[in-house]
Amino acid sequence: MYKPSPQDLIAQRVTALAPLVKRIAHHLMVRLPANVEVDDLIQVGLMGLMEAAQHFDETLGVQFETFAGQRIRGAMLDELRQLDWLPRQVRRQLKEVESAMTQLEHQLGRPAGESELARHLGMPLADLQRTLDDGRGHQLLYLDDFAVDDDNPLIDRLLPDHAANPHTLLEEDGFRQTLIDAIRRLPEREQLLMSLYYEQELNLKEIGEVLGVTESRVSQLHTQAISRLRACMREWLSEPRRN
Repeated sequence: MYKPSPQDLIAQRVTALAPLVKRIAHHLMVRLPANVEVDDLIQVGLMGLMEAAQHFDETLGVQFETFAGQRIRGAMLDELRQLDWLPRQVRRQLKEVESAMTQLEHQLGRPAGESELARHLGMPLADLQRTLDDGRGHQLLYLDDFAVDDDNPLIDRLLPDHAANPHTLLEEDGFRQTLIDAIRRLPEREQLLMSLYYEQELNLKEIGEVLGVTESRVSQLHTQAISRLRACMREWLSEPRRN
């Protein structure tokens, strides 16, 4: 009976899942500014797929598509992180918004509405919404973005062994549960938006039709939801490390 060589198996896996690379790239592009090229994401995604095909271990009991999907997305996010395409001023403004979200939630005992948030920041509502628009793409959740300050990197604080995989943090029970709780505390419309986008994989236009708002408004709400989650996770990570 013919048994394919390891090289043949790798080639078959890459060929079978090449369309997945394009699908993940285009899914990410919805949240990125126009200066990011989809072909660049596809290229690094293919490299991630090839790496996944080479290192896949069938004995782990995980489907190759699941394993490869994580590697592909991870390669794309790493590339975007290195590009650092979000202006420092916008990044700083969004951190101020996230800090205000945390303060108001403690004061009110619930997530703050946009009008409340704008008043707290001392800015017109339109300016707050413009800031959220400018932050399009900041919706990508990078581990380093949870750092309390720029001089205290998350990886240095949580993973002293730099050879370790930083993504193991995402497997920690406390991190996962905190994120789940933060999602449950989102305003109802933002919870629905997250479900439609990440679970049902609707695009922004389709979500807008469900929510009865414009595509631009969906993008603002999405940025706002991720900013709330980022603020919650940063607060959790600023606490003493759990053992």
